[in-house]
Amino acid sequence: MNDLRRTRTLLALLVAAAIAACSGGAGEGDAPPGPPPLEGAAMGGPFELTSETGETVRDTDFAGEYRLIYFGYTFCPDVCPVDMQKLGQAMRALEERDADLAARVQPIFISVDPGRDTPEVLTEFTDSFHPRLLGLTGSPEVLADMVQRYGSYAEIPEGQNAEGYLVNHSNNVIMYGPEGEPLVNLDMSASPEDVAAEIDRWAS
Repeated sequence: MNDLRRTRTLLALLVAAAIAACSGGAGEGDAPPGPPPLEGAAMGGPFELTSETGETVRDTDFAGEYRLIYFGYTFCPDVCPVDMQKLGQAMRALEERDADLAARVQPIFISVDPGRDTPEVLTEFTDSFHPRLLGLTGSPEVLADMVQRYGSYAEIPEGQNAEGYLVNHSNNVIMYGPEGEPLVNLDMSASPEDVAAEIDRWAS
């Protein structure tokens, strides 16, 4: 029950942060936006996962980089492809806006469906949206722990057909800072250019 309350609290915080981020409205030449909406939130932490190339990847591998972290799965019929298409477009817009910053931003797609999302499947999926989108996954136990610690939600229903089951999951793109600190829940309903501007806004 404590875990459930913690997850609900984190999700409520993410919703509130998204509203706060949208209402800020600071653009180029405006006053500094103030502290990031998720500053001080109990989210994130160490992880050790397997990449789409089969290599072990740890959170420390991204030290000094901004991370855009999304939990989903490649067999998702609509939400994940739409979100990743928008994220890929936002990364391209950021590359045009500030190539140096874009090089320090790592988009990460973490599959919560390791049974079907093999390295080959992950590679094909991520490469379809942006060349730097990195696919990661891990054991169900490791993923369940990480999803909770990172303020997201995912559940693979029991008793479903092995070839066609769906996964209930949140679809937040959370921006973390160079030291792994949570910064903001990006507004993925905005245009790619606005998402790129939001990344730029919270990058120090």
